[in-house]
Amino acid sequence: MDTLLVSTAPIEILLKIIFQQYLNKSYCLNVVSENQLDVNMLTGSITYMNINQTQNLVDPILTVSEMGCSDYIVQMSNPQKFISAFEKVNRLGNIRRGNKILLFLPMDKESDPKVFLDLLLLKEIALVANLLLIIPANSTENCESYDIVTHKFVGADAQANDPLYLDSWDACTQQLKTHKNLFPHDISNMHGKTLKLATFTYKPYVVLDLDNTTVPGGYDGLEMRVMAEFCRWVNCTLQIIRDDENEWGDIFEDGTGNGILGNVVEDRADFGIGALYSWHDSYVHLDFSASLVRSGITCVAPAPRIIASWELPLMAFSWPLWGTVAGTFVYAAAALYLASGCSSDKVLLTTFGMMVTQSQPESGVDWRTRSITGWLLVTGLLVDNAYGGGLAAAFTVPKYQGAVDTVQDMLDTRLEWGATHNAWIFSIQSSQDPRIIQLVSQFKTMEEEKLKRNSFLRTMALSIEKLPAGFFAIAEYITKEAMVNMQLMVEDIYYEYTVAMARKNSQYVDKLTQLAGRLHEAGLLQAWETQVVINYVDFKVQLGVKFSRRKKEADIKSLDLNHIAGIFSLYIIGTALSILLFMIEIFVGRKAKKAKRIVE
Repeated sequence: MDTLLVSTAPIEILLKIIFQQYLNKSYCLNVVSENQLDVNMLTGSITYMNINQTQNLVDPILTVSEMGCSDYIVQMSNPQKFISAFEKVNRLGNIRRGNKILLFLPMDKESDPKVFLDLLLLKEIALVANLLLIIPANSTENCESYDIVTHKFVGADAQANDPLYLDSWDACTQQLKTHKNLFPHDISNMHGKTLKLATFTYKPYVVLDLDNTTVPGGYDGLEMRVMAEFCRWVNCTLQIIRDDENEWGDIFEDGTGNGILGNVVEDRADFGIGALYSWHDSYVHLDFSASLVRSGITCVAPAPRIIASWELPLMAFSWPLWGTVAGTFVYAAAALYLASGCSSDKVLLTTFGMMVTQSQPESGVDWRTRSITGWLLVTGLLVDNAYGGGLAAAFTVPKYQGAVDTVQDMLDTRLEWGATHNAWIFSIQSSQDPRIIQLVSQFKTMEEEKLKRNSFLRTMALSIEKLPAGFFAIAEYITKEAMVNMQLMVEDIYYEYTVAMARKNSQYVDKLTQLAGRLHEAGLLQAWETQVVINYVDFKVQLGVKFSRRKKEADIKSLDLNHIAGIFSLYIIGTALSILLFMIEIFVGRKAKKAKRIVE
């Protein structure tokens, strides 16, 4: 051991010993003391804060925390004040580090040990793994003695806050008595400690309420298997925290919340899972593990229907071609009007008749009229034959309405899409893209029953997720009966990666991230996805979505009334209008003749 100056206080000697063994690799160490603690003997990046009892600690600790100084040596007469400020900084700051170290020193050898032991009863301390208390022991006049204590942290929940005496040190020998590891809680063995998990049933990520006799724990699911494997790895016990009504939930401005997010942010749960994405608004309050599953967010939209038979006569030409035919009619009528010496007598009727290849009783004696008539007959012949061919094709090959395959199709048709919770738009609701803004405005949240009704009414699209192994996360309100008239969109709206969420600076996140990497390397996540879908998900619905874009072959059958009902409907309507106009013409003519006789 290095030779120490006589003036060095015993507590400072002990601090140096602990520093050299455990803290010398700390990126930045922050010393908070009401005494003039000598830190010159410590090396590395150190920030010193000499404070008084009335000083507000939140702002100065937040400042150094954002600089990366996340390990603390604290020497205060009221250390609970530091814990309160430390917890506020954890929630306000952007730094996320689960293995922070808190080392508490006594003010002097006369300090009351109860002040330190009472710290172990605090809820905030229960969330810190690397805690060390230097407590005055049976000191003599010539030899100060200190016990080095932490909390049990692991093991039975009722004993997690109990003190754990690690070692002792006295100034006479200047040696630790047992040389035990002073920071034993590395989350490698939690000795059955309860890990609270916030979630709800959302297949295939999470499946709850299973038979305990056949499925251990009564739960399963893709992400549930990740957490179960985590607890098997670190020897913990899972406890499910549920809020089925609020599902994913929200975090409010005052730091409270509901659902999965609320349970985690209010420390009612250690982790939250259930298709949680890397939402920025949530990241402000929480910490994320590494990505678990890639999810492509898309929709099943109303499938295009076969066009009604009354529309088929209009389908023979495209709308631009219909515009060309109409323009030709107007141009030809104007030319015939001019060629006839600006006479409007039967100009429109003659032009229309020739365009539909109807013979005319007289083409006129003027060469201009004959020339226009001849070209009109040729044009009518071409248009009539082209229309006949297009009409035959329209009747032969089934014609469908436009499909909603892309995001642009949803915007063009202003088709609403929705789900039971607005978590589906958390990832895109802050976008400044006008297309995305409109898309978000078309999203609607509804109760399950209403969504189920709308799936049959073809009034909206319903959100689902594409998973890596080729399966889908489909809500219960989408049934195989509804999928008969719906189909999967070609384009994803967006994609995300699911994560497990925990409180800021959670001591468990780094360990779970390690496990996630190992699971990806082994390919287990895709295998688990397949197993869970086969075991717990309605496979008929999965197949209905997967093959929804396969068109059924049209039945070949003899021509019947249904094929020509549309055309006859147009014929009947036209005939009825003609008769009505004819009767009006007769009535008006008779009335005019009667009025003329009266005048005469």
